[in-house]
Amino acid sequence: MDSAVVSLLSAFVLSLIGLFAFMWSMRKGLFVENPKAAGSIFAAGEVGKADDPSLTGHDQARLQQAITETNDKGRDLQQAEDPEGLDDRYDADRSTAFPVFMFIGFAVMWLVFGSIAGLTASLKLHWPDFLVSEGWETFGRMRTYHLTAVLYGWITNAELGIIVWLLPRMMRTPLRGPLWVMMGGALINVGIASAIGGFGMGWTAGMEYLEIPWQIGIFVVAGFLCIIPPVLATVAFRKSHEIYVSAWYHVASVLWIAMLFTVAKIPGAHFGVEQATMNWWYGHNVLGLWFTPAALGAIYYFLPKVIGRRVSSYNLSILGFWTLAFFYAQVGGHHLIGGPVPEWMITLSIVQSMMMIVPVVAFSVNMAGTMWGRMRLARYSPTLRFMMFGGFMYMLSSVQGSFEALRSINQVTHFTHFTVAHAHLGAYGFVTMVLFGAIYFMLPRVLNWEWPFPRLISAHFWLAAIGILIYFGPLTYGGWLQGLAMLDASKPFIESVQLTIPYLEWRSVGGSLMLASHLIFAFHVLVMVLRFGPNRVGAALFHPQSSPLEPAHGK
Repeated sequence: MDSAVVSLLSAFVLSLIGLFAFMWSMRKGLFVENPKAAGSIFAAGEVGKADDPSLTGHDQARLQQAITETNDKGRDLQQAEDPEGLDDRYDADRSTAFPVFMFIGFAVMWLVFGSIAGLTASLKLHWPDFLVSEGWETFGRMRTYHLTAVLYGWITNAELGIIVWLLPRMMRTPLRGPLWVMMGGALINVGIASAIGGFGMGWTAGMEYLEIPWQIGIFVVAGFLCIIPPVLATVAFRKSHEIYVSAWYHVASVLWIAMLFTVAKIPGAHFGVEQATMNWWYGHNVLGLWFTPAALGAIYYFLPKVIGRRVSSYNLSILGFWTLAFFYAQVGGHHLIGGPVPEWMITLSIVQSMMMIVPVVAFSVNMAGTMWGRMRLARYSPTLRFMMFGGFMYMLSSVQGSFEALRSINQVTHFTHFTVAHAHLGAYGFVTMVLFGAIYFMLPRVLNWEWPFPRLISAHFWLAAIGILIYFGPLTYGGWLQGLAMLDASKPFIESVQLTIPYLEWRSVGGSLMLASHLIFAFHVLVMVLRFGPNRVGAALFHPQSSPLEPAHGK
C-alpha cells in the first residue's frame, strides 16, 4: 500500500481515537467547570500566597503584598486542597531531582552551542566570506547545527526536564523508573551529539527539521521509548484524584513526539512528493504537538502557582487542549501551497490552520482572565515575566501563522525571510521564553540552592526580549518586501536578495543580544551548580512570614 495512503489512514484513525476520547471526557464531566481540579496544584494554605523561588526574601515579600492588594475577596481564598499535598510534593521532588538536573544541564549546553552556530549562520547571510575555509564551516552545515542543537538539544531536553519535574508533583507521587528516564535522556543526547558530528562530515537526511539520519534517529526513538513507560506509570499510580490540565498537555506531548519522529524516520517509506508532504506534516507537528503543548502545560502550572490564584476557567483550559489535538495534525500542508500535491490536501491544511484560532483564543482569554487586574505583578516576579511574555508571543505567532496559511498571503511570504521570522517568534518568543521562566522556578528546588545573582535574571530577560523583537520586526518587514520583489516580473531576482541585506543585519543584531542573554543564563546556572555567590539558602524557599511555603529538601 502506498505510504501516503497509510499516513492519511493513520491520521484518520488517530482522529477517531481522539473523538472517542473526547466523547468519554464529556461523559465523565471533564468539560464541567471544576474548581477542585483547578486548585489541585495547590497544597493547603497556598492559595493567595506568592511563590517564586527566583526571588530574594525581600522581593518575595513585595510580590506577596502586591498579590494581597489584588486578591478578589472570597474567590481567591477558597481552600479545598488536601493538607497532605505538601508532603507528597516533597517526595515527588526528591525522586526527580537528579533526572531533571541532567535534562537541564544538557539543555543549557546545547542552547549555548546552538546559539553560537545560529549567530554564525546569520552573519554569513550578509558576510558571505566569513568562515569559508572548511566544509564544516559552510552556511548549510552551520544552520543545521543550529536547528538540531536548539530544537532537539535545548527545547526537547528542557521540556523533558519540566515534564519529569511537574508530573510527579501534580500526581502527588514519586517518579516511577527514574533510572529508565535518565537512560532515555542519555540516549537522546547521544543521538543529538552523533547527528551534529555527522552534519560536520556532510552526513544528513536532507529534510528540514529531519536532518538527523535514521540510523542515528534510532537513539532518539529508543530514548523516548525509555521515558514513556515511567511517565505513564507515574500517572497510573497517582495519589491525586484530579488530573490537572498541565498533565493532559504533557503526557499527550510525549506520546505525540515519539509517534511523529518514529513515523517520519521509517527508512525507505517516504519518496518524492509524499516525502515532502510527510516532511511538513512532521515539521509543523513537532512545533504544534511537542513544543507547544509542553510549553502551554508549563504556563498553566507556573503562572497560577506564582500568583497563588487558580486559573480563571478550567473549562477553557480543557477546551484548548482538545481543540489543539483536533485541529493541528494537518496544519503543515500550507507550506506546500503551489507544489505538486493534491489541492484538497492544501485546502484541508488551510482550514485547519484557521481553526487553530479556537485553542489560541481559549488560552488567551483564560490567561487574560487569570491575570485580570494583576498584570503589574510581572514587575516583581521574573518567572511571571517570562511566562506572560511567552504567552503573549504564543497568541501573536499563532494568529500570524493562521493567516500566513491563506493563499493570498502565502504567495508573498513563501520562500522568504518572513517565514524564518515567524518560526523564531514561535520557537523563541513563545517556547524558549516559557522554558527560561520554568527553569528559574524549578532549579532552586532541584539543587536546594538560591540563584546567586538575581540581577542577572533581569538582564537575561531584557536582552532576550529585546533581542527577539529586533530579530522578528525587521526580518518580518524585509521578508514581505522580498516576497513582493520576487513576484514582480520586471525586477531581476538579485534585487530581491539585495534589498534584504539591511534587515539581515538587524537580524544579527537581535541574535547577538539573544546570545548574550544565553551566556548570562548559562553562567548563572553554572555558578549556582558550583555553589558560588552569596549563601541565601532559605530566603526564597520559605514564605517571608516564616511559615514554610516550599521548604528545602530534607527540611
